[in-house]
Amino acid sequence: MPRTALRVRRWAAIAVLGGLLAGCGTGEADTGGSAAAPGGAGARTSTDVRPIEAATRITDAKGVTVSLPKPPEKIVCLVALCDDILVELGMTPTATNSQVLAHPKFLGEKRAAEIPVVPGGFLSPEVEAILSHRPDLVIGLEDTHGKLAPALKGATTFWPVQPGSWQDSVGYLRDLAALTGRTEQGEKAEKTFRTRLAQAEKRKSEKTALIVYGSDENFGVATPESDVAAGLFPKISHYPWKSRGVDGSYSLEEVLARDVDVLFVETLSFGAPDGKLSDKLAENPLWSRIPAVKNGKVIEVDSEVWAKGRGTRSLGVVLDEATAALR
Repeated sequence: MPRTALRVRRWAAIAVLGGLLAGCGTGEADTGGSAAAPGGAGARTSTDVRPIEAATRITDAKGVTVSLPKPPEKIVCLVALCDDILVELGMTPTATNSQVLAHPKFLGEKRAAEIPVVPGGFLSPEVEAILSHRPDLVIGLEDTHGKLAPALKGATTFWPVQPGSWQDSVGYLRDLAALTGRTEQGEKAEKTFRTRLAQAEKRKSEKTALIVYGSDENFGVATPESDVAAGLFPKISHYPWKSRGVDGSYSLEEVLARDVDVLFVETLSFGAPDGKLSDKLAENPLWSRIPAVKNGKVIEVDSEVWAKGRGTRSLGVVLDEATAALR
């Protein structure tokens, strides 16, 4: 797989794998629910939601402290989790470099097109362009955008986030709800997601599921330890896939041996789209022997939501689409 494609999935993987290499775990936000062990079904998810209190200073689950003089109104998003949370809170970013807003469950294409785009792409957003919007807060991915912090210091507040689980995503939702004063919206969004997850758990499928991603026949497997969306799957299906490290993956022979019933495919494109990953994998004669392929249960999903969103709205879409396919 091209190295750029691997970087996309590393946004999620580094939260756990990088933490292990550095000697510290991902950690889970204390969000009032039952925490599942990484990669496992764990305890049933609680639908209880603790009240959120407005604050001008928060310390997130990763130990990052954000302090603002007043609730932020102009927020620039460098990672889709930020866009996801803002939509949940009834807000829109001042500028973004994500395409998730165009999804119909977010703003839709017409409204999303009105949001300014930060030039430079996800990996190298331009600092001058960011500051031209005079943001009160800039939210980016710690391992990718942390290098921007010195250039932003003194001009705005930078909040590096690094979600490794749905609990982390809920924690970030609660933190931004507190900072913006949109506590009721935050509580409602958390309640909606928890309820959706709890309902999906009650209807857990016995079918074997798999999420693969990539831009060519050299695909990768999304695992619960390294991917927020995949972390939901042990709760709603049989998902026998474990992380093999940032650069490790599975072969098509191994996928065939696991008798996958439902296969979710994330096509990652860089530049102009050049076809679906499932079509490229179909060129391998082993592909047609996978039960999911034989039975027409290969589902191409929106990678902007499934791979990059990672907030409660994105994960809600994942749950809806996954549970429908796993029935």
